[in-house]
Amino acid sequence: MRTAAVTQEQQERGEFCEEIRRTLRELLARRAGPAAVRAAVATPEGYDTALWAALAGTLGLPGLALPERYGGAGCGPAELAAACEETGRALTPSPLLATAVLAAPLIAALGTGAQRADLLPRIADGTLTCALALPGGSLPLALDLADDNTATPWSGGGRSGGVQAVPREGGGWSLYGEARHVLDGHSAGLLLVAAHTGGFPRSRTLLFLVPRDATGLVRRRDTALDLTRSQATVQLRDVEAGLLGEEPADGTLDVLGALAATGRLAAVALAAEAVGAARGALDRTVEHAATREQFGRPIGSFQALKHRLADLLVQIESARSLTHCAAADGDPVSAGLALAQALEAQRAAAAETIQLHGGIGVTWEHDAHLYFKRAAADELLFGPAVRLRARAAGRAALFGETSGEVA
Repeated sequence: MRTAAVTQEQQERGEFCEEIRRTLRELLARRAGPAAVRAAVATPEGYDTALWAALAGTLGLPGLALPERYGGAGCGPAELAAACEETGRALTPSPLLATAVLAAPLIAALGTGAQRADLLPRIADGTLTCALALPGGSLPLALDLADDNTATPWSGGGRSGGVQAVPREGGGWSLYGEARHVLDGHSAGLLLVAAHTGGFPRSRTLLFLVPRDATGLVRRRDTALDLTRSQATVQLRDVEAGLLGEEPADGTLDVLGALAATGRLAAVALAAEAVGAARGALDRTVEHAATREQFGRPIGSFQALKHRLADLLVQIESARSLTHCAAADGDPVSAGLALAQALEAQRAAAAETIQLHGGIGVTWEHDAHLYFKRAAADELLFGPAVRLRARAAGRAALFGETSGEVA
């Protein structure tokens, strides 16, 4: 009976995920075509605010994985991954990743009751967007994806650089420093800033809430390789901030553990997004191969091209299957391996798209370069795949007691 109940539950969740994919694909086909994507990235926000309102208000995407008591849908990683797969397929610029995948889980895990009650309902209905600001290029390290986030003082370590948090007289905190490569950091209504504090005796990393209008906060949208994923530099000059959560007297607020748990969700969502982008690139390539003629026949009729496209489909579907497994079991090893496989499949699909489109594949007017840049930028931001696999091997102790580092 237990097996039958579990199977029925899995079937129902699978049907719900397919419904999310179908509904979202239809909406994005109408409102997030290639021309709309290019227009959206040219706006000051870097995304279509009207489309984001529809995704949040009509479909409830930002609240998919949030508890129902905060206005969310109470779903899990599988449903969020299904949404990310479709936004990745269309390369839709949106604050979904920065807000729902990176910031919201941290607020839910660490926030006080008042903070959760204030912030999470606004995240769920799309009226509040958030960004996670980490010093340097430490995103895969801080999220425990490429290395152990407790082994390296990535937030500053008491030395120059990073972001430092200093207690203010009368209460509160002051932040000093800079964070780069902050996803949607220029437009987010709320920043979650990771900062080092405590000096050597009580050295630790904490998360702080910084509103967009804070005095001393300077945000600059940067020119990024991937036009569809906005990045920013955030400078903090004696910025007053509030602590996320309430630190116990013994200083045991488990920020690094919450970041690692968020990293597992992020790995699944990013893997699904990469799989969607890879499949979107493949679909465009197959369509081109069916219509482009050479020697009096479509190039897709040549056996060599058929083999290449078939091999690519197998690689993408393998990554997709691994992503579904990682979403179901929540294991950090599976999540890291799924992301590594998906990034490689996305890179392979983007490369084949460029090559099989021929000369038009390298022109600015064609969409092929958008998929290629997404693949390259994703591996720079969240990889590389070899470090993701090394970290997974270290977690599983495949080679004995190891931290998962590669020479």
